[in-house]
Amino acid sequence: MNVGIAGIGFMGMIHYLSYQKQRGAKVVALCEQDKTRLAGDWTSIKGNFGPRGEMMDLSGIAKYERLEDMISDPKVDLIDICLPPAGHASTAIKALKAGKHVFCEKPIALTSADAKKMVATAEESGRLLFIGHVLPFFPAYAFIHKMATSKKYGRLLSGNFKRITADPQWLKHYYDPNVIGGPLLDLHIHDAHFIRLLFGMPNAVFTTGRMKGEVVEFFNSLFLFDDPSVSVTATSGAIRQQGRSFTSGFEVHFEKATAIYDFNVIADRAETSLPLAILTNDGKAQRPELGSGDPLDGFSAEIAEVTRCVKAGKPSSILSGDLARDAVVLCNKQTESAKKARLVKV
Repeated sequence: MNVGIAGIGFMGMIHYLSYQKQRGAKVVALCEQDKTRLAGDWTSIKGNFGPRGEMMDLSGIAKYERLEDMISDPKVDLIDICLPPAGHASTAIKALKAGKHVFCEKPIALTSADAKKMVATAEESGRLLFIGHVLPFFPAYAFIHKMATSKKYGRLLSGNFKRITADPQWLKHYYDPNVIGGPLLDLHIHDAHFIRLLFGMPNAVFTTGRMKGEVVEFFNSLFLFDDPSVSVTATSGAIRQQGRSFTSGFEVHFEKATAIYDFNVIADRAETSLPLAILTNDGKAQRPELGSGDPLDGFSAEIAEVTRCVKAGKPSSILSGDLARDAVVLCNKQTESAKKARLVKV
């Protein structure tokens, strides 16, 4: 599978590094308007986890400044979109219509209407569409997903999820609802997708929080389901202190077990402050062996899923456009609820 990456920012770099570990996939083209980065100087790239950018040897890789030129490259089988969210829908639709498979970073789009167009175009073109919701491929979350699908510990009862970042000051348009969409569509959407994957689609949401312009800066959300006994909550957003650049975690309740996990990055040091623990009804606490805690391994597993699916000609049940669209719907409804200060039906 020959890949062309659109956009060399932090996620473009993470994807590029992940492809280097993947058999059956090769980056053959890059598209970027910043000529310095296109020449291999990635030293200005940074994110809230993982390595900083370095000088890269990009010899042997086709380099484009115009998306249309890379999309029309006959050597490229799949377009990997790592652009700001405002460009996801238009780029994906062009690539799909040109006969390319598409792997697009989350969120699928900024609006549910654009997300629906992307899904419909993939169906019409007969090409595969994957949306980069990597969370289910991180070891602790993958373990919980397996617990839920196997039903080994009975049905899901409730869950609490958190995902908080320090204000990403290096992202100029982070709080612009028409470019990135703020913490809901950039950060919390990981958990919105995971909640949808585990529990199904909520029928209503209630969100309280502080606004920054037209987007929610920090919030707490309650998700309601057809079964009123199912209780799911989430806390997410951006804080203004840079000492803790990132934190995430969960507590998920099953009939026969509770799963708990907590991760932080404090003063640029990653700490799994509470490794995944499974508490069972017999009073025991299990510590599953999860392997590497390197976030890059999650992206490598995600890209391995894309590679397998393209080779088999089949869509992914985890990276599907439908699930990604539902995650955007939830985030949009959460914003509406925060603005109106009331319950909103989904």
